Amino acid sequence: MRPKDVKLSQSLEAALVSFSTNRRSLPGITNDARRETFVEQIVESIRRIKYVSVIRGLELSASRADPSSEMFDPIKAAILRMRDGVADEAFWLVFLSVHFGKHRRSGWRLVRDVYGRLGGQPMWDWTRISADPREFRRWLQREERRLRSDEVPRHFGNHRKYQSLDAHSPTGTGAAFETYVAWVGPPRTHEMLFDEAYRSSGRNPKATFDYLYKSMSTVASFGRTARFDYLTMIGKVGLAPIEPGSTYLQGATGPLLGAQLLFGGRTAAALGRSRLEGWLVELGGELGVGMQVLEDALCNWQKSPGRFRRFRG
Repeated sequence: MRPKDVKLSQSLEAALVSFSTNRRSLPGITNDARRETFVEQIVESIRRIKYVSVIRGLELSASRADPSSEMFDPIKAAILRMRDGVADEAFWLVFLSVHFGKHRRSGWRLVRDVYGRLGGQPMWDWTRISADPREFRRWLQREERRLRSDEVPRHFGNHRKYQSLDAHSPTGTGAAFETYVAWVGPPRTHEMLFDEAYRSSGRNPKATFDYLYKSMSTVASFGRTARFDYLTMIGKVGLAPIEPGSTYLQGATGPLLGAQLLFGGRTAAALGRSRLEGWLVELGGELGVGMQVLEDALCNWQKSPGRFRRFRG
């Protein structure tokens, strides 16, 4: 653990012990090694989530938004477009970053080559895709073999490893793009969509997140994890004032197993999701961390509860 994180980890550990003693038992961390590992995963999650806030304040090269450059990064590109006042493009880039994900070896290459139309023109920016998502499907069908089988390594990220590039299947990339455009509903803009959700939810950031999370069920291949990742990134980038009010365990795997281990002492503990959600809200308040931190930390901790391992994607 980094020296600057020692004080934070000590504070978190003290809060966990206090919560377990005075509020609700946490049998999953009575073992010292498990408790220390869980704390380290929380610290790692805080650091990873804060990273986006940090880069929002940095000078960023224009190459970060150029899909012809090896420096291309869709999250940094979204920040640049937000600064330029091109909000629709910023939202679209966040969607692309989540749909394709970042692979641990090939990085952002897949999203870069699709967004950049494999070096062709015009690239698949929001103006183009929202005007004719079916044309994108036709392009993808023509280029799918190249995207899959030329000598350039391109892969979906870990959270999207079962996603398909297929242009026409009901759950493939073509369907995901077309249903995402339909969800936004041009000529309605992303800002209009999110503002409508904000007003309909009483201008409450957590209620707005929930409203949007539920409405995104119409986006093909965007299940629980993709919707959670997309909306939390929208909040972190600063495109909308939203944040999750729970860990959204319904449909979850890793975070649910982590929560059952934490509160039940084993990953197979028979504890209902709604009960666990309420307990996690209580715990988040005690620790002073948001639900995204807990969701991420629980998911990673349950993979290796007694020994810290760094996970990405």
